[in-house]
Amino acid sequence: MSFDAAISRRTVLGGAAVLAAAGLVAPRAGAQPAAIRLGTLTPLTGAGGSYGPSMRKAMEWVAQEINAAGGVLGHPIRLVSEDDQTNPEAAVRAARKLIDVDKVAAIMGTWASAVTTAVAPLCWESKTFLTTVSGSDTITQLPHQGYLIRTQPNTHLQIGKLAEFLLALKVKRVFTLAAQTPFAVPSHKRLEEILPRGGTEVAGIVVYDKDKTTFRSEIDQALRSKPDMIYLNGYTPDCTVLMKELFKAGYTGGKVAQGYAVNAKLLGSLPREVTDGTYTATPSPAVESAGYKRLARALGTDDLDPYSCQCHDHISLVALAIAHANGEATGTAVRDHVRKISQGNGQKIDSAVEGLKLLGHGKAINYEGASGPCDFTDAGDILDCKIRFDQAQQGKFKFVKMI
Repeated sequence: MSFDAAISRRTVLGGAAVLAAAGLVAPRAGAQPAAIRLGTLTPLTGAGGSYGPSMRKAMEWVAQEINAAGGVLGHPIRLVSEDDQTNPEAAVRAARKLIDVDKVAAIMGTWASAVTTAVAPLCWESKTFLTTVSGSDTITQLPHQGYLIRTQPNTHLQIGKLAEFLLALKVKRVFTLAAQTPFAVPSHKRLEEILPRGGTEVAGIVVYDKDKTTFRSEIDQALRSKPDMIYLNGYTPDCTVLMKELFKAGYTGGKVAQGYAVNAKLLGSLPREVTDGTYTATPSPAVESAGYKRLARALGTDDLDPYSCQCHDHISLVALAIAHANGEATGTAVRDHVRKISQGNGQKIDSAVEGLKLLGHGKAINYEGASGPCDFTDAGDILDCKIRFDQAQQGKFKFVKMI
């Protein structure tokens, strides 16, 4: 499925003429500047289907804004969008099309860690740049040769802050029920590393097949360990089943989950007595930034999910990197220039359009977008992130604290 964000001939030529006057591009009468082809690969269906459409819409909006302002050095952005179905096999097929048929310079927006793990080798082998919101530590440990960045905090960072939160709650015994994903075992090991230092015991873990229709045996194993906190490390569909079965089993202890799994959709689908008291941990976007507020207006909501904010920043970073590379729309150019426009001592900006103008005048920039600062390690990990903790109360989320 394709979304053509290219602007009209008149707008392109007009934008090119303005840029030519500034010494940025030589106009050619009657020539249509070549489009910069970028791919989006988001979970429009499957376990991540609650997030994929908004993630894609955020990238489409940025492309429209850039194109309306004259494109990247006069070249319009054309987005080609595919559904990864939250499924590694489907994602590989879609990525192969984006790389081999559509010839995109970058693939943006992979969500599930298993999807990103499957797609990443195709990207580095073809020198296609990949931006992701997946969190598993293993992703940036792949030999991706620099063709990957992620705006989502990795497991080490996220679970470190979750452990800090659990210690503040003074829980005594924590048991993990985790879906079989690349995020599962590293998360548990991180809890084992931190919680005992504060006197909290890690009681055990069960890793389950997320597509099962019942988890009663897994729940029985968890309850035998007598936990006062259960960490539900799965996706929305399986966490929905787990929470119902924990309630039926008479469990009255605490529950904590990732915010992408226990979300407003889940709260709306279950009785309050099943969900109330559950804590969630979510990487927080830069809610006070101008970039966040502009995106919120564009998407028609005051409460943006972190993934849409990160995808807004993915396409912004890629476009600015291509501009910094003098218009070279390749994965290698993005790899070599993305940190030059997102960290350092340049002028801080939160808009791709503003950044393109400054680059056109020879100014150095430091992009900080709707998701916050975009400073990356050499391996491609985001350096830091705030984690927001909420609690389900009366069928709605109430803010608890930010770490």
